[in-house]
Amino acid sequence: MKRLFAFAALLAATTPAFAITGDWIEDTVHPYVGLVVFYDAQGSFIWRCSGSLISPTKLVTAGHCADTAEGAASARVYFQQDAGANFNPATGKDPITGYPEECAAGTLGTLCATSSSIHNYGFANFAGFPNTHDAGVVILDQPITLPKYGVLPTAGVLETVGRGKKNTLFTVSGYGLTLRVNVHTKLSNVSFRERLMAQSSLIDFDRSQYTDGYNLETQGNGNNRGGTCSGDSGGPVFLGGASSNVIVAVTSFGKNELCRGADFGYRLDRQEVLDWINSQ
Repeated sequence: MKRLFAFAALLAATTPAFAITGDWIEDTVHPYVGLVVFYDAQGSFIWRCSGSLISPTKLVTAGHCADTAEGAASARVYFQQDAGANFNPATGKDPITGYPEECAAGTLGTLCATSSSIHNYGFANFAGFPNTHDAGVVILDQPITLPKYGVLPTAGVLETVGRGKKNTLFTVSGYGLTLRVNVHTKLSNVSFRERLMAQSSLIDFDRSQYTDGYNLETQGNGNNRGGTCSGDSGGPVFLGGASSNVIVAVTSFGKNELCRGADFGYRLDRQEVLDWINSQ
């Protein structure tokens, strides 16, 4: 089996850079998709991901983002479309939103929230692959009131709509890298630090060693499709076009560190996963 690369948060030691690859557009239609910054017990920034509110206080993300065993102790979520677009490397902060250190004045409880309650679905560094238990929940300290939230899927919906339909459409959203380059080149990663979205098409959800009923495999990158990359982890994979709010999976992993080829999301449309999310 090939090595897997989690599309997780960029670590604090790297240059902050964050979006969807391939053919993308700015995502202004999913305001409940946020940029999630995680901190250790000392309050230091350790990594960042994407995630989706399914209620005023419950945000769904990836298990490897909400990995308490690896040090995640608290979080802060930014819901601005351009949450990190004005990041200043010299100061280490976006002066408009406060990312990644604080909620800007007047945004706490409206466009930004903190969390001291982080949970994951038994994630253990991708052990037990392909059932990695890569789902997580972040409970916000301040409710975010919006006219619409993400919606959990009906159990088994992919078997209903995706069986034998390679043209089944999905929409991905997140704040991850748009282009990741080889560390040995002189080129730079491409980063917009904004919430972007793109459309992807179905490859498989139950017939390969990578999926086996637990993961959703989609095709991105070019030809009017878009993929996911570092920082998009935990972001939603919506069933359907841009207007959909049904989250059938959360962005989980890829097969290479350069974010090329197929993308994989951990399926939420399994009854045991739905039961766990609803119990948090």
